[in-house]
Amino acid sequence: MTNPARSLAEPDTSESDGGQIVVDEVFPHAPQTVWKALTNGALMGRWLMAPTDFAPVEGHRFTFQTTPGGQWDGVIRCQVLEVAENERFAYAWSGGHEANVGYGAPLETVVTWTLTASEAGTRVRMVHSGFVLPRNATAFEGMGKGWKTVMQRLETCTAEQDETQH
Repeated sequence: MTNPARSLAEPDTSESDGGQIVVDEVFPHAPQTVWKALTNGALMGRWLMAPTDFAPVEGHRFTFQTTPGGQWDGVIRCQVLEVAENERFAYAWSGGHEANVGYGAPLETVVTWTLTASEAGTRVRMVHSGFVLPRNATAFEGMGKGWKTVMQRLETCTAEQDETQH
């Protein structure tokens, strides 16, 4: 179960490169267990979306499929940017179509996961940055709410991994 004192998604539009969504929680699990859930494609499919051709290797490209809208086919194109085992995992998150306004507008962002060991387990900080406002306002607002739910599912998936290891 997550720490009741956790902070949930905190939209921040003060960044010079656009808005960012921050979700910061403490999970009562070791960093290695959280890392496995973050970087295993089958597990990722349980808490986020099932990736296609995923590998936690810098430079590797993979995709997610979400609901298409307007001219956008719903494909989220990603590229692994950073892999520091049990500490940091970052990937580009791009999608949308130039013809779309609102849902499916062009999006060029980065998702960064930072894990820090703590007495209570692991501090899990997710920053989704690079939203261009107001163009990406629909995605920013929707994902601001969505990442809260994703973080809860990640914790559940991590807890299940902990149980199977004991």
